[in-house]
Amino acid sequence: MSTTALEKTDSDRHDQSLRGHPGRGLVFRPPIAKLPLPDGETDRVHARAPAPQERAPDERSNVDSPPLHDDRQPGQDESGNPPRGGLLRRHRFALMIGLALFVPAATGGYLYWDSAEHFQSTDDSFIAARQFAIQPKVSGYITAVPVTDNQHVVAGDVIARIDDRDYRIAVEQAQAQVANAEANISNIDAQINVQQAQISASQAQLEQAQANRDLGLVTWNRDSTLVQKGWVTAQQGDTDRLNLKAQEAAVASAQANLKLAQRQIETLKAQRNSAVANLAQAKAQRDQADLNLSYTTVTAAQAGRVVSLSGAVGQFAQAGTTLTMFVPDETWVTANFKETQLDAMRPGQPVTLTIDAYPDRIRGHVASVQPGSGPAFSLLPPENATGNWVKIVQRVPVKIVMDDPPTGVALGPGMSVETTVRVDPRPSLYERLRAWL
Repeated sequence: MSTTALEKTDSDRHDQSLRGHPGRGLVFRPPIAKLPLPDGETDRVHARAPAPQERAPDERSNVDSPPLHDDRQPGQDESGNPPRGGLLRRHRFALMIGLALFVPAATGGYLYWDSAEHFQSTDDSFIAARQFAIQPKVSGYITAVPVTDNQHVVAGDVIARIDDRDYRIAVEQAQAQVANAEANISNIDAQINVQQAQISASQAQLEQAQANRDLGLVTWNRDSTLVQKGWVTAQQGDTDRLNLKAQEAAVASAQANLKLAQRQIETLKAQRNSAVANLAQAKAQRDQADLNLSYTTVTAAQAGRVVSLSGAVGQFAQAGTTLTMFVPDETWVTANFKETQLDAMRPGQPVTLTIDAYPDRIRGHVASVQPGSGPAFSLLPPENATGNWVKIVQRVPVKIVMDDPPTGVALGPGMSVETTVRVDPRPSLYERLRAWL
């Protein structure tokens, strides 16, 4: 391209830039420098100066600012957009929607917080019962097990039977010993009766001897005076005196026989007391034999369910062998609340229970609060006096009794429960609003 063509193109671009910005004044542009020409060309081309524009006589001459180096118009920002208004002017609709959503959300949040302040909840809860093992007290072969696993029984129902033949024989032997002791007592009673008669006879003999002695004494007193006066012979006096001594000896003999008979009856009474003691011992042995015989029939002491049955017919059961586990019908809920939740918790407060195995909610009440944390009563309680002790919030068991336990579901120890205790009896704002509406 020739130098003249280049200069013409550059001049056209300058004119177009001026026409594209009518608000701008004319700007002096220096001429384009002359380019070197090839050899042999001596023509010189000068840049065309801009043509002056004509002005009206009344138009004022304005001095325009230098042209901008970009395409921004006055009143635009750096990005070329018109200036933005405030936040409320730009997002009115969004703010109205947000405000409309915030008010009910804040109201609902406050109602929830106010209602939650009236309750204390925990999911660290489970059903508890005093389950125990059923064990026979006597040994023997099991002859019958009339129950099965998880069967519900009432008090007195038979759970197992043990062969009772040996125990029936022991009962018969004990009864024979009782009869022997009773016969021995009857024999001693008969001897006592005979001895009582002997005592009566000895008493009569004593009285007879005493009467004869008194008669001999009277005779001797009378004859002794006559002998002194010579009216009675001395032989008669000697006879009366010897007769009196004989009567006194007879009285002494009768008294000795009476004492012997009385001592004999005391001996018989002592023998009877011993026989009575033997009878009591025989009866105790008989009662023990009867009790052992009753132990051969293992029965339920209360209503409940048979769990983990292991006894079977033909098995030899030792005394103390576990035949089955037993879960009574009397159950409750043990809720392990944090110690920081017990400030307003008192016995008798209403409780709402949600058992995982039962869809409906169950009502109950707080029965008692354990005076101490759960680990404190464990087999190996924690030792807080060690140097590496770290303070943590403890759990305290709370016993909760169910007011309306379900009857169609088998509830047992260890089943999970969610517990909610109402610690503030005053109605919450939500409850007042619901009652008002």
